[in-house]
Amino acid sequence: MGHALEATSTFTVSAWDEEVYADIDGEGTTAGETYFPKRGLSRAAVGYTYSGDLEGTSTLVYLMGYRDGDDLVIGLERFEGSIGGQEGSCVLRHEAVHDATGVRGTVTVVPGMGTGGLERLSGEAALEIAGHSETGYPFVLSYDLG
Repeated sequence: MGHALEATSTFTVSAWDEEVYADIDGEGTTAGETYFPKRGLSRAAVGYTYSGDLEGTSTLVYLMGYRDGDDLVIGLERFEGSIGGQEGSCVLRHEAVHDATGVRGTVTVVPGMGTGGLERLSGEAALEIAGHSETGYPFVLSYDLG
């Protein structure tokens, strides 16, 4: 089932606060002030800023399943702003895997959680991030407004 409209944007990370809540082996590495378990679970509170056809900000909670380099990432993101000129908010569900080469996954609009002009929004985006970027990451949402 294809979506009729496409919104192209760039997002940057405005906040990232991650905390381990289960450490399976008691082994891991520390980068900056954050400890990453070899195998374990963490929760990250994240902020994104979008520019382009998506214009606005979001708050997001990721659950990370570290499994020795092939990591599971799931999350719920609440976006507030505009998509294709329509003002409102929506909730996006993230499901991805993260390894040494980057992040790959799918972002899907959660039905029944939109407001304003995005109340009946549906759609999805493929998430593909390779490495760190100071200038932001591409995000292309295929969507319908219902």
